[in-house]
Amino acid sequence: MDSAAIRAMADELRAGNRRALARAITLVESTRQDHREQASALLELVTPDAGNSVRLGITGVPGVGKSSFIEVFGNHVIDLGHRVAVLAVDPSSSISGGSILGDKTRMETLTRREEAFIRPSPAGRTLGGVARRTRETLLLCEAAGYDVIIVETVGVGQSETMVSEMTDMFLLLLLPGGGDELQGMKRGITELADLLLVNKADGDQKKIANHTVSDYRSAIHFLPRKHRAWTARVEACSAAEDSGILAVWERVQEFVASLKASGEWSERRARQALDWMWRETAESLLVDLKRHPAIAGALPALEAAVRGGDKPPTVAAMEIVRLYKHASAQLDNANRNESIDL
Repeated sequence: MDSAAIRAMADELRAGNRRALARAITLVESTRQDHREQASALLELVTPDAGNSVRLGITGVPGVGKSSFIEVFGNHVIDLGHRVAVLAVDPSSSISGGSILGDKTRMETLTRREEAFIRPSPAGRTLGGVARRTRETLLLCEAAGYDVIIVETVGVGQSETMVSEMTDMFLLLLLPGGGDELQGMKRGITELADLLLVNKADGDQKKIANHTVSDYRSAIHFLPRKHRAWTARVEACSAAEDSGILAVWERVQEFVASLKASGEWSERRARQALDWMWRETAESLLVDLKRHPAIAGALPALEAAVRGGDKPPTVAAMEIVRLYKHASAQLDNANRNESIDL
């Protein structure tokens, strides 16, 4: 794809063309080097048009009703005049690499809305079920005019911290029952949440859900504050009965207004951008390091020694760094000698 084609894709994207958005996301998810360069050029073109959304992270254990909640919530927000993008990161098999990618079938009515865009992405081996390119996909959706972006995590407790760091507001869905639903997830997951929602507060579960809300409201005061201008809230809702959903959006608006008034909104976005830069730098350097001729030849023996328990991982890591520094020094000397000869 030449520069003219990339500019054309950027123009289509900014015009809200859903097919162009899907093609752009496929491009940024590619690991091919030529595609990565094209994706970088595209992102540089559209980034000035991004950033004008509310980014929501949503997590919860499997079975808590994340997809059902997102569908009802998304429809309500669209009815209020917004455009909603859902980046649903599905669990992938670490053996086969396969992915369930079933969110579109679980969000039938939302999928049919012209103002909605749902993109299931396999998590692969990325820690916490967050696809590496989710941040880039988020920017593309914003440039395409989606002003509410929802990132739904796998919800298995590997690293919801990563989602919290790339979104503005983090929502934790809970089951009625007083906290058993947090088993298997990090105990500190509640500390990440800006809004805790006890879902399935309907039928026989309604009374239990109300007790769960009371329990969490009492406990939430003992957690450290995540923001200067916001204390985490706890609410009950039911996606099945469509109750309490609009109240969730009101809480989101309160959160946004509070953080913007205090200056935390822009501060947080700036920190996230810098964090993203350094994560990308680290990942790119690691890829190049493994491909470096001086490293590639030594890696099999070093990895075998670590696997067999013959060499401590820290010692092997330092040997890799020493090999890289030595190769870099040799290259510098060669360049210096070449300039002298000239």
